[in-house]
Amino acid sequence: MDDVVDVDLGARSYGVRIGPGLVGRAGQEIAPLLKRPQVAVITEETVAGLHLEALRDGLSAAGIGMQALVLPPGEKTKSWAHLEQSVEWLLAQKVERGDIVVAFGGGVIGDLAGFAAAILRRGVRFVQMPTSLLAQVDSSVGGKTGINSPAGKNLVGAFHQPSLVLADIDVLGTLDARDFLSGYGEVVKYGLLGDAAFFAWLEANGPALAAGDRALRQEAVRRSVAMKAGIVARDETEQGERALLNLGHTFGHALEAATGYGDRLLHGEGVAIGCALAFELSARLGLCAQETPGRVRAHLRAMGMKTDVSDIPGELPDADALLALMAQDKKVVDGRMRYVLARDIGDAFVAEEVASATVHEVLEDALSGALKGGGA
Repeated sequence: MDDVVDVDLGARSYGVRIGPGLVGRAGQEIAPLLKRPQVAVITEETVAGLHLEALRDGLSAAGIGMQALVLPPGEKTKSWAHLEQSVEWLLAQKVERGDIVVAFGGGVIGDLAGFAAAILRRGVRFVQMPTSLLAQVDSSVGGKTGINSPAGKNLVGAFHQPSLVLADIDVLGTLDARDFLSGYGEVVKYGLLGDAAFFAWLEANGPALAAGDRALRQEAVRRSVAMKAGIVARDETEQGERALLNLGHTFGHALEAATGYGDRLLHGEGVAIGCALAFELSARLGLCAQETPGRVRAHLRAMGMKTDVSDIPGELPDADALLALMAQDKKVVDGRMRYVLARDIGDAFVAEEVASATVHEVLEDALSGALKGGGA
């Protein structure tokens, strides 16, 4: 049984369909959007090897033809070079403004293909088919598209809403444990920023969810998407409330930049560590109880996730360098850093007046491993 979450944006509203077997039913879901029976699919090698022929069959069952561009996997694909390759390929396929581009992959492919669609012929419609947990609960919903720059993550992009999102729960079964848990970092974020009951639900159900319980996975995706859809509908271009979705990201993006956007630290791992650091900073500022950061880290640890900066393999830059990377984040406004902090689990807010010395102190302690004990 599918769940459908609506993203209410007036004329640009769309549905997020969540359920099993959606790759095989892609044709019947996408067909009503098409002016002619063909789509251009952008994907990556790992997803293509596992699922591309199933997607071709699902489209063919509805009489829809498919051309596919297969790119390398990994965060480094969110680059100028691969954006150019994607756009030129779409032009070579003679994709028209009335056609549909399908982003078939994780967050990297969704962001890249969505940005390519946004700038192709000044805007072509696209469908998100997220194949990772991270993409299903976060990056496929809300219309943020873009690529990374040497200066930082997601600094080049556009808001371009999809016409439809198809989140196939069955596809999650082909993720390795690390990739699944990376996506879980974004799931936890939703409970931490605005739904204490959801966080408690995750504490109770997270291990079974990670072990493969399909019904629990679908419910976690549904609740995450519903929360994001509500926030996006109220604040599409991140003028206010949507900034709460960046909980953990200011720290996390700096750590990703410091590790070269590679396999040392996956995006969701950075978000999870960043959430723990945001709660640590909140406790140091007297905003939340001293034991709250320990509860956050305890759950992440119970899930077998990276929890602390010292869990990242290899050398990291010092606290000064990490602060400099954080200052390059796109959430800087009028030269001032904006942090998402919390008064409690489920009660996050955006703050601008945060003493750099306190942030520096938290980073130094994190780098030294002093936070591993679990308390604040």
